[in-house]
Amino acid sequence: MALFWLLMTAAITISGCATDRMTTGSIGKSPKKTVATMTMSELHETRAYWNKLYSKKPKDKRIGVNYANILRMTGRNEQALAVMQQVAITHPEDRQVLAAYGKALAGAGQLPKALGVIERAYTPDNPDWRLLSAQGAILDQMSQPEEARKVYRKALDIRPNEPSILSNLGMSHLLTGDLKTSESYLRNAISSPVADSRVRQNLALVVGLQGRFGEAEKIASAELPPEQARANIAYLRRILSEQNAWTQLKDKKKKKKL
Repeated sequence: MALFWLLMTAAITISGCATDRMTTGSIGKSPKKTVATMTMSELHETRAYWNKLYSKKPKDKRIGVNYANILRMTGRNEQALAVMQQVAITHPEDRQVLAAYGKALAGAGQLPKALGVIERAYTPDNPDWRLLSAQGAILDQMSQPEEARKVYRKALDIRPNEPSILSNLGMSHLLTGDLKTSESYLRNAISSPVADSRVRQNLALVVGLQGRFGEAEKIASAELPPEQARANIAYLRRILSEQNAWTQLKDKKKKKKL
């Protein structure tokens, strides 16, 4: 089960998408394969790989951050937080560590504390678009979409057309039921040659939520094995049918226009 499956579940329940998006591009023994395209068995194997390294060098920043990321990817949020708490003790002023610590806090549901850590890591004299994007993602999870989008736009001022920021903006609009705007941001994001697979998967999700399942499957198949893409879209179709989530999103959008 790849990250796309996790993103679908998160979006359908209208929670947590931003956290899932906050990951490293590649982890483990196969640097050319992103976590977004790993099966669940590959994710577990990668987790075991980083666990072994972490047990030998628990104070190593790179190992700790990567291990915490893969723990979050496999649903072990509390353990990821425990790892990052230890890494933060060893590297209390490192901005990369503070950012990862904030993400781990968000993954564990401690959103106000996560926001505080991210804000502490950010310094206006040396602005970091990644921290701003992470801050926006946390604000989205705290149901503050307008504030989140202001922060994303600040991030875009620093890093124009950055696909991960545009993707976050797209998912922000998804969370408020504005699927057309969400799709527009995500299509802009995937037009970038440096857009990673998570961006394309987010677009497939938003297209699927609008009922265009064939198109969504085609988008997903560009990054995932065809059988996995079909299974993901079939899952999305079934959940939307069972929970009537698609209709609820459209109704929410209609109410906003009234």
